[in-house]
Amino acid sequence: MHREFVDLLTFLDEQGQVSLRNTVDGNFRKALLLAAASHFERRLTEGVLVFVTDIMSNDHVVTWLIRKRVVERQYHTWFDWSANNANRFFSMFGESFGRHMRQRINHDHDLASSVEAFMEIGRDRNRMVHQDYGSFSLEKTSDEIYQRYQSGTQFVEWFPHALREYSAGEPWSCPGSVDG
Repeated sequence: MHREFVDLLTFLDEQGQVSLRNTVDGNFRKALLLAAASHFERRLTEGVLVFVTDIMSNDHVVTWLIRKRVVERQYHTWFDWSANNANRFFSMFGESFGRHMRQRINHDHDLASSVEAFMEIGRDRNRMVHQDYGSFSLEKTSDEIYQRYQSGTQFVEWFPHALREYSAGEPWSCPGSVDG
């Protein structure tokens, strides 16, 4: 999506279509932000459900409870979007896990930056959809949004592994991390 819009903006620049380019860019930045936030939501909710399913089985009553009361339409309650951390989310899995995750992130600068980028995408998405999407002024460039998406992706991809590793008693391994 990002590459296609960059190509379109380049074409409009080459054609001297400044006004149309600005309109396309404004709409693209909003769409890119929504796409990034939506992707993060899908990946995290799937990661949590797969974890629960692996432990409990797909048709276990606890799996259905988690699916219906914790995951479906609840994602945005998992986080304190005004914070730059995911501590509320981590604590949903118990205080011990929450402490462990805070400690882990405090020892991994890249992961901490990834969590901040993830939270920023979610916070900006919420501001945009709840503050009149059509007239909302998004301050970030498409490149800034895409960079935050790329950074936040590390957290989203890592978290399901962190759940499994913690549950297996291997809490300090981190695929793709500098020190793991």
